[in-house]
Amino acid sequence: MTYQATHLSGYRIMWILVMFDLPTDTSKQRKAANAFRNFLLDEGFERSQFSVYARFVNGKAALQARINKIERNLPSDGDVQVLNFTDRQYRDIVHFSDQGRRNARKNPEQLVMF
Repeated sequence: MTYQATHLSGYRIMWILVMFDLPTDTSKQRKAANAFRNFLLDEGFERSQFSVYARFVNGKAALQARINKIERNLPSDGDVQVLNFTDRQYRDIVHFSDQGRRNARKNPEQLVMF
């Protein structure tokens, strides 16, 4: 029996970056903003900054499926932007924290399937 290794291409793996600016003036708005943040966390996104969340997906079809799901769960007010880029592009992000350059993020070794 022959086993073929699965190689995750840095050009096939896509990253989704969701950035949002949601109003929080009223109790209803705060509840909607928190619900959207919790939705992103439940969908496997990681918080990069307060209103910036990221996750990886395997290919453009999975990317489009995530974007469609985000669209179905948008709050009624505010702005949400969704960016996408390849894993190779993600590795080139320069990250500064506390006025110093941070090491590049370690990308996942394998996709987590649920």
